[in-house]
Amino acid sequence: MQLSRTIYNCVFLRSVSKMALIEKNTQLIKAEALRLGFLHCGIAQATFLENEAPRLEKWLMNNNNGEMKYMENYFDMRLDPRKLVDGAKSVISLALNYYTDEVPEDFQAPKISKYAYGTDYHFVIKDKLKELLHFIRENIGDVNGRAFVDSAPIMDKAWAQRAGLGWMGKHSNILSKKRGSFFFLAELVIDLELKYDHPVADHCGECTRCIDACPTQAITSSYIVDGSKCISYLTIELKNEIPTAFKSKMDNWMFGCDVCQDVCPWNRFSIVHNEPSFNPHPDLLKLKKTDWQEITNEVFKSLFKKSAVKRTKFEGLNRNIRFLMNES
Repeated sequence: MQLSRTIYNCVFLRSVSKMALIEKNTQLIKAEALRLGFLHCGIAQATFLENEAPRLEKWLMNNNNGEMKYMENYFDMRLDPRKLVDGAKSVISLALNYYTDEVPEDFQAPKISKYAYGTDYHFVIKDKLKELLHFIRENIGDVNGRAFVDSAPIMDKAWAQRAGLGWMGKHSNILSKKRGSFFFLAELVIDLELKYDHPVADHCGECTRCIDACPTQAITSSYIVDGSKCISYLTIELKNEIPTAFKSKMDNWMFGCDVCQDVCPWNRFSIVHNEPSFNPHPDLLKLKKTDWQEITNEVFKSLFKKSAVKRTKFEGLNRNIRFLMNES
């Protein structure tokens, strides 16, 4: 009896010690994430996204991805981060604020989504993730992991939900009660066991402002967005000409669109970001409507040298501007 009690006590103490270490490591990581400037940091267990699998399959079968055929690739990887990182145990989900209250001086000038005002977020966030992973290895041990910033088959919104960063709004963006939705999402997938957070409740209620305000009716029902109708898709992802069916529906957006977020009541809690890299080029918001209509490749390169707008290229932005001009 005494031997059994001794064994039990040893096992119990090891379990308590392990739990304490997990708690310590978790708090270390979250504190460092906040120090690096991230708005939120949550952690979920790396596992198969069972609930998301049929939703993604249905979304793709309905051709809601438009010309974004890459979203049909690596279906299994998209749903299981353990296929991306050997031995993965945790998905660290992070949010970085990009909200700004700056607007173009000429209210008639074509509009650019807030997220594209400054340096391309891929570069900014990737650097922060590398720092975080380096910190983990320096302070915790030999941890295997990968950083993801919207550049691999991983469902960042699903992981943000599981990690408790917020809930999926009816516009399909992640919403936080404290800070709205103007933030980027990124992940570190690592082979370290941590303390896991829990999803938060949906607080959209009966509100349908995002659905009602969408200029192209891309939000076909609550939580479902037809990507092929979204202005962000039409001005960035679409490589062919914008269909004439969208004339007079673009709401003067030449790159991206913020309408569904701008009208969301939860974004009254958004705060201006403090990331210098996200500040716009000094001339960007000064350009008038006529300046955009006459933009040259040289001006484009100067304005958007390190910007996400480079993704659409000069020809693509010109196509968008021409389409807007023909609307008026």
